[in-house]
Amino acid sequence: MALHRGNLFLVGMMGAGKSTLGRQVARRLALEFIDADVELERRTGVSIPTIFEIEGEQAFRDREEALIDELTQRAGIVLATGGGVVGRPASRAALRERGTVVYLHATPAVLYERVKHGRNRPMLKVEDPHARIAALYAERDPLYREVADHVVESERDRVMRFARTLMPEATGAEPAP
Repeated sequence: MALHRGNLFLVGMMGAGKSTLGRQVARRLALEFIDADVELERRTGVSIPTIFEIEGEQAFRDREEALIDELTQRAGIVLATGGGVVGRPASRAALRERGTVVYLHATPAVLYERVKHGRNRPMLKVEDPHARIAALYAERDPLYREVADHVVESERDRVMRFARTLMPEATGAEPAP
């Protein structure tokens, strides 16, 4: 299967493995890997929690939307998006129109286990992080499914099996070892 415009965009909740698995898939497909959150931090010179603290979520989402618009105009990338990227219609449209979108799915219980010890998750700075993940999942899961060309359970073996279906004719490049 070929990638639309040679791009693979990964969407999903925090803890779904977009960054970790995205790096592995990009290497396998011999494509550039970009983590949208890391790129935003690099450009602003501060962490995402700091942006949330100083500017608020709305300003963060504005920055994220502009970055997604820019990055999705490139060709030949694997892009790991932030978990909330699907909240903005313009971002959903950019993802859908400019690449192949894969929703890395995991249940709220699995996601909680993966992120419960993390300190860099501003959306989980609440009294009950497990309930917050469940609420975000309920809100975002339909949006991830709306934008996705494929839904893949976010286990390494399943994601890598899916990546093999993209090889090598997907990008026109030889797979990396």
